[in-house]
Amino acid sequence: MTAPGTPDPLTEPLPAAVAQASGRLIRAVPYADRPGFRPLLADVHLPSCRAPAPVLLFVHGGGWRLGSRTQFCPTWADWEPGAFARLVDAGFAVISVDYRLSAEAVFPAQLEDVTAALHWIRTRAADLGVDADRIVAWGESAGAHLAALLGLTASPSGSSGLRGVVAWYGPSDLDRMASRGDPASREAQLLGAPAAEAPELARAASTALRAHAQAPPFHLAHGTADEAVPAAQSELLAVALRTAGAEVELDLVADAGHLWRGVDGEPIFERAVDFARRCTAS
Repeated sequence: MTAPGTPDPLTEPLPAAVAQASGRLIRAVPYADRPGFRPLLADVHLPSCRAPAPVLLFVHGGGWRLGSRTQFCPTWADWEPGAFARLVDAGFAVISVDYRLSAEAVFPAQLEDVTAALHWIRTRAADLGVDADRIVAWGESAGAHLAALLGLTASPSGSSGLRGVVAWYGPSDLDRMASRGDPASREAQLLGAPAAEAPELARAASTALRAHAQAPPFHLAHGTADEAVPAAQSELLAVALRTAGAEVELDLVADAGHLWRGVDGEPIFERAVDFARRCTAS
């Protein structure tokens, strides 16, 4: 819903794209207006080619309480070219979005926001020069959780479905996290209460409990040495998806910590890019 007197993100003219070393960039475009909250913005990274490009809807991490749409993976800040530029060079449009953080609103506000971002992309596809029928959601950590939820809650067919989901080291069952009873945990801040005290909300926010046969293909990747979000969380989601009859590939990376600490990220990145290519092939 747009507040009275506020420009409508679904119809407002888009700012001009600025030329980059790789492609073009439209920075800080409002994609949704939440009365009482800050505007929700997207950075739109576009290839130089004007043909409608497949889209990666990127959702940042940060424990649902911090993070930035301008950052792909915090430990890769020194990559040159950066991850966004590499994806543009691979032929993708990358639309990296804000969402309300847990200090601003509790779940399901974050899912509502990324759902609105998907709707905005589809509505503005012709203006942006992207292909509304070839969209993959990609997230890391808390963003992986939201990208996976988006994939599982978007309509499996028609104008709101996704071609695939890339989810890196995201929580999938909040009741099985070690923090389930901790009121100061990231998960408790997301839910507004510890998972143990809000079981229905925790279930609604747990992707492993929402898997279904019509889910889009998933690429899950997780480090076996992740201390922030145990690799068992991605394994739970992989089992749930396979059991439901959905397509899933699980990339367990030996000795990798959270944010891919301790390992070479390039092969991990390339495997995810290859998955996105396969999902968006015409």
